[in-house]
Amino acid sequence: MSQDFTAIMKDMMGAFPVDTKAMQDAFKTQASLSEKMSSVALEAAGKSAELSSKWTKDTITKMSAITKVKEDPADYSKAMTDFASASAEAAAEHMAAFAEIAKKVQMETVELVLAAGKDMGEETTKVMKKATNDVTAAAKKAAAK
Repeated sequence: MSQDFTAIMKDMMGAFPVDTKAMQDAFKTQASLSEKMSSVALEAAGKSAELSSKWTKDTITKMSAITKVKEDPADYSKAMTDFASASAEAAAEHMAAFAEIAKKVQMETVELVLAAGKDMGEETTKVMKKATNDVTAAAKKAAAK
């Protein structure tokens, strides 16, 4: 007796249907997460660039006091001391501002990952329930033949 393996394979593949909608939903969820993560990164990069630019402009402005001609040679050392002091203070302020940007990125990233994990978990549960129901139905149908 010759078996028709084409029919057997067709029946077997039909018993395990692929849910393309679930794949599309998973892709959309991943794309949405990527978009949100990119937005967080780009916003942080923009704020960091603005902060760096401001810091540079402030430093250049403070340097102008050093470059001016002084009457008394002691005024040059005072100008250097004032510049060093102001630079150290500005560095502390700007580093704190960079830390705030980093902290915000970290918090937003954690929130996005947790939300995406929850969504993906719910989608996975829904897909697995549907797949289980489909396979059970297909097994019952095959057993009835």
